[in-house]
Amino acid sequence: MRLFVSAALTGLDDEIASVQERFAGASGVRLTQPANVHVTLKFLGDVSEERVPDLVDALETAIEESDVDPFTAEFGGLGAFPSEEYIRVLWVGVREGGTELARLHDAIEARTVEMGFDPEDHAFTPHATIARMDHAGGKEQVQRALDADPTLGTVRIESVEITESVLDEAGPEYSTVERFAL
Repeated sequence: MRLFVSAALTGLDDEIASVQERFAGASGVRLTQPANVHVTLKFLGDVSEERVPDLVDALETAIEESDVDPFTAEFGGLGAFPSEEYIRVLWVGVREGGTELARLHDAIEARTVEMGFDPEDHAFTPHATIARMDHAGGKEQVQRALDADPTLGTVRIESVEITESVLDEAGPEYSTVERFAL
């Protein structure tokens, strides 16, 4: 099972689609389905089904340790990873709620690393991926679009999920394996 831990952006599909229009027609840009946009708190990769019960236990503990209650997050602004010169990922930022997301990430990171999952190789930056760039054909259009500072809106974050990603030709299909209330 290909798994990650995430927080959903429920209710912002139309706003996400509107922001994605800025990249319409840009060569090399592959948009994320708005309903699939989320904040990844930890990418786990391939996990055997036998490990899932232990993972659930570890995440329950991590979420409790994070001491994060349900909160409102505001999403807005655009950016690129690893940089605007070499673009692989296009994202919308977190204007409010980043502290809570970082606390969740840190607790989840600590518990999953204890279980033997690889530690992150970069600092956590709360964001939601809205597109990926497969090649630089539309780089100039994308760079111009990144100058915009749109506000998507707010989302009430009340849970964290283990999400399974099944990759196929039409893109990833996501399903919730387990949901943890904050």
